[in-house]
Amino acid sequence: MTFSNTTNVIYFSPTHGSEKIAKAVASGVGMSRRKYTDLTCDFDDSEISIENELAIISVPVYAGRVAPIALQRLSRLRADNCPAILLCTYGNRDYEDALVELFDFVTQIGFKPIAAGAFVAEHSYSRPNMGIAEGRPDSSDLALAKKFGANCLKKLNEYNCFAPFEIKGNRPYRVVGPSTPMAPISNDNCHGCGTCIDACPTNAIKLADSGDKVVTDINKCIKCCACVKICPNNARIFETPYTAMLHTNCATLREPEIFM
Repeated sequence: MTFSNTTNVIYFSPTHGSEKIAKAVASGVGMSRRKYTDLTCDFDDSEISIENELAIISVPVYAGRVAPIALQRLSRLRADNCPAILLCTYGNRDYEDALVELFDFVTQIGFKPIAAGAFVAEHSYSRPNMGIAEGRPDSSDLALAKKFGANCLKKLNEYNCFAPFEIKGNRPYRVVGPSTPMAPISNDNCHGCGTCIDACPTNAIKLADSGDKVVTDINKCIKCCACVKICPNNARIFETPYTAMLHTNCATLREPEIFM
């Protein structure tokens, strides 16, 4: 297969876990030219054509499936002659059918998967003193991701690199029920600096009419908690009983899983 010596690192990553893993894999691949397609806060709906490049596609897992907003953003892509490395990150509970769903989705828009990996990243609901995969991906995760990238490059140079390979997951995919609208709120530490507005992947946050606070549209919020984690004043709070449940039930740290 002939293609340019270019890696296109494509990700949707509100709290940067998927981004970190994708960039570590790209480092391991080590191609001379690298491009980044960050779909996290890209609200454009125009088509993105990708030709003759190795794609690294990285997304977060929500309830055992690919985050719906990530699929929406990925739907803009159209690939021609593009092998792909598929990645998902999950908060130490399970990724269930996310990798299989991602495989099917990107195949439909023209990519040719050659490998896939599931990596642990700190859960969106993780909080100080109630961590859920706190600090992941860590240095060990990133080192393994880099090694995985190097192995993917070796596979890409093999004549049968597009041979079918097994990925853990099920078809039909796990059924996910409707999500209850909820959103982080602001406490008295909020001064309307706007940092959270810039970080929100769905434009759910805006300045209040007073100009010194922010307000959130719960119908747009996807509970990624990017605003909570990025706020410089600890002014964003998201209270959910799932934090304690996940902290208790998902305490045993899981390790990355690779499929080639």
